[in-house]
Amino acid sequence: MKKLIDINNYPVSVVLKSLVKDKTTGRNIVFASTITTKSGFVYGSAEQITEAMLRFLGSDLIQPRVAKSLETQAERTRAKAEVFTPSWICNKMNNHCDAEWFGRENVFNVEDGQSWKPTTTKVKFANEGDWQKYVDSKRIEITCGEAPYIASRYDTTTAEIIPINKRIGILDRKLRVVNENTDNEEDWLKWTYRAFQSVYGYEYQGDNLLIARINLLVTFVDYMKNRWNREPTDAELRKVANIIVWNFWQMDGITGTVPFGNSFKEEEQTGIFDFAVSEKEQQSEEIECRIFDWTRQKSLTYRSIKGGRKNEV
Repeated sequence: MKKLIDINNYPVSVVLKSLVKDKTTGRNIVFASTITTKSGFVYGSAEQITEAMLRFLGSDLIQPRVAKSLETQAERTRAKAEVFTPSWICNKMNNHCDAEWFGRENVFNVEDGQSWKPTTTKVKFANEGDWQKYVDSKRIEITCGEAPYIASRYDTTTAEIIPINKRIGILDRKLRVVNENTDNEEDWLKWTYRAFQSVYGYEYQGDNLLIARINLLVTFVDYMKNRWNREPTDAELRKVANIIVWNFWQMDGITGTVPFGNSFKEEEQTGIFDFAVSEKEQQSEEIECRIFDWTRQKSLTYRSIKGGRKNEV
């Protein structure tokens, strides 16, 4: 299970500080549920997830749902209706969306019961330039969990690693198209970044959101290695991490706001060397979640793209 989410090693360790950021508040994402680790550490729902605690506790704190105890899984299902979808169902639903887009079936794979066989010929588009339109087409996974519809590194119900040629996520499909239509690193990187800019997701649970972000980051590394036989540079990791953190954000899907509004944790000194963490509540207003329009290079509220009031920066 360690190889699914590895906090303290490349590539996650390079951009871990960025991966826990909340672009709306400027602070870090919060747990959103009380978390008790195997080591007995307890973190409150409004407590921020920090780089320091992650480096100290690593996979003991952040682990995929399939690695959690059955008791923890059941409790989160009861409390937050948290259920994860097997890859074959994600594939079936993504195939349906692509059949609508392409106007034909079996574009990326052929379903075979609870499995599938990837197509081996280059994906065909009706018109010149349509492949760029497909890469740029906007897709969002609501209440995304670990983002299995977007990036299918592993099956969220079995922990089985999925080979790149069999991956069925929306981002995986876009990256396949980029691979098939670019012949140099410069163009490949340009359109790979565009693919990442085109996929979105929001999630309430902080640990799930962090895992989703990590899954997208590692997907970038996997495809770079597969296509160009090298690892991304730190600068390339930072660039894609910034896109991921903007596009995958923490939100209460009902209100469109940051969990707990202005609630936050701060340290209070109790002695010369000791600090205690206390929680202060500021309930003056809810904070509307912000996302980024990569075409116009502007941030805007999530509510504004649903037909609400416009709010740009």
